[in-house]
Amino acid sequence: MTDHSQLRQAHLDAVRSGAFDQPTTGLCAGYAQANLVILPVKQAYDFLLFTQLNPKPCPLLGMSEPGEPLIPKLDVDVRTDAPRYEVFRDGEYAEERTDLTELWREDLVALLLGCSFTFEHALLAEGLPVRHIAAGTNVPMYRTSIACTPVGPFSGGMVVSMRGYPPELVERVSELTGRFPGSHGGPVHVGDPAEIGIADIMTPDFGDPPVLEDGDVPVFWACGVTPQAVVLDAKPELAIFHKPGHMIITAQRDAVV
Repeated sequence: MTDHSQLRQAHLDAVRSGAFDQPTTGLCAGYAQANLVILPVKQAYDFLLFTQLNPKPCPLLGMSEPGEPLIPKLDVDVRTDAPRYEVFRDGEYAEERTDLTELWREDLVALLLGCSFTFEHALLAEGLPVRHIAAGTNVPMYRTSIACTPVGPFSGGMVVSMRGYPPELVERVSELTGRFPGSHGGPVHVGDPAEIGIADIMTPDFGDPPVLEDGDVPVFWACGVTPQAVVLDAKPELAIFHKPGHMIITAQRDAVV
């Protein structure tokens, strides 16, 4: 077992015991972090097609069989491996949990989708700043006017995450993150937030307010909160997600996502 795999296992042990329930940004370098969507099987296959037609915000890493909470290829138990979960019924918030064991049903299907937290390690390794990690905050995330391709009941706008960079670093950041298509890839927009429907960059819809330095240009990436927004607009009888920023850390190495 390598040091990195030991760190991942220690993280999972802490999550499963309830000792860790914080955002996972900056954790477990080398492993792909994942967004979680859990739906009844009658909606899950429409949503699977939605991910195929919208790979930028919804890069699919793995999917469970109906009623099966384990995804062996990712070494994940979706009932226990996210630090926090949010449960919605008929599109309305119902509760927050740190464990889904009591809620698990035989008709549920889980999908794991790539997360931009994964490429943050590559940015840091190249000496490129990730300001929210340095500040100890969650990445800011925003609803936008960028439309997703609809499938059945699932439609709506893309959610994006934002990181600020000096203008001279934007091309380098864009090229580096473009190497991670399974973690949203390169940016979907650079510059004026109003061009993608964001009225106030200092007031994100999810996460924490941005950490920007003088002269920073806002750079926006497709975000795995997109499926949460799209699914809730469809108002399924039950939908379960990770709490934004509280990702599942999979066994998949980020070099191959």
